[in-house]
Amino acid sequence: MKPIQTEDRDIIADIRRLTHRANRNNITRTQAYLAFFQNHSEVHWALLAHLVSRNGGWNMTDLHGEWLPRLMTAAEIKNYFWFLERCNWLIFHDAYAQLLLYEKMKRTGQDLTALLVDLGVSVFMQPIWQSFLHTKDSVRLTRALIINEQQYIEQRVVDKPFAEQQIFFSLAFFTQSILSLNQVIFPYKEHPTDRRLHACGISVHRFPSVTQRIDIGKTLYQLLFDNPVRLQSIYEWARRIPHTGSRADYWPHLFTPRKPASETDGRYLPRFEGKELIAGAPKLYSPQVSSVWPDQEHPPADGTDWYQGENWQTALEARADLPTLDEDQYIRSLRMIEWGVKFVQAFRP
Repeated sequence: MKPIQTEDRDIIADIRRLTHRANRNNITRTQAYLAFFQNHSEVHWALLAHLVSRNGGWNMTDLHGEWLPRLMTAAEIKNYFWFLERCNWLIFHDAYAQLLLYEKMKRTGQDLTALLVDLGVSVFMQPIWQSFLHTKDSVRLTRALIINEQQYIEQRVVDKPFAEQQIFFSLAFFTQSILSLNQVIFPYKEHPTDRRLHACGISVHRFPSVTQRIDIGKTLYQLLFDNPVRLQSIYEWARRIPHTGSRADYWPHLFTPRKPASETDGRYLPRFEGKELIAGAPKLYSPQVSSVWPDQEHPPADGTDWYQGENWQTALEARADLPTLDEDQYIRSLRMIEWGVKFVQAFRP
């Protein structure tokens, strides 16, 4: 193997430094993805990653929000947060380094894709980036990054005993699946004069399956980019509203980041009537990430290259059309969660 030249070593060190700095927590990652897309809109994956990372933050804060502490134990909450955080951290660690290398190549006009291996990136991505430098095929690049990042976390998190024993086989995970708690949504305005945001997205099922996660990513990408008007509305909202991790970022009429006074007996009282809260009912508590989760220290991203000569060309070219959800379905899922909390309370002393 040819030794790394001093200039290349400096590029790698700089990329690693910048990636580490932006990988502090869910907030910094989410901001970094959006900032990159604003400068390089041909890399569609960066906007998709920003929005999915926002959802990751909402999932993290749900663990200390209105409902999940009533359905999960403290140990389950801690384990589930670590699972979300580790996946969020690993994907950023791998993908953001690729984005920064592309930024360098775009600025200098050099093909530096040989450095991907030294950055720990799968050999699967090298020809993809080489091709993108000339074709600017945003769709193919996005699908490749979706495949690569889901494979990246497969052996490092999803297929680990911890995830199997403490996450996927837990009663809490089963309960969340039944109640449709695992969702990814995109807020947007259908018309500029709308006072409130609408929502579209997908319910996440069969998360342990890597092919299912890849199809979820592709479906979300199509949902985001197939409709230019909706895409622009989603993007404008993302630029206008900083990510805090609270669901009040998109629906402040339902959610609040301010912790309400405790109910007299500590039990949840029904809030919903149709799409709105019952008159006089307090808003649903949805804290900000920084108020409930401190920054985490992560072990190195271990593992080997997932790509061992398998043919993923078909997956690169194929669409995925999983069922999506609209605002009415999302509201129904919130009401189902409320029903689940009431059910658990009824049988819990």
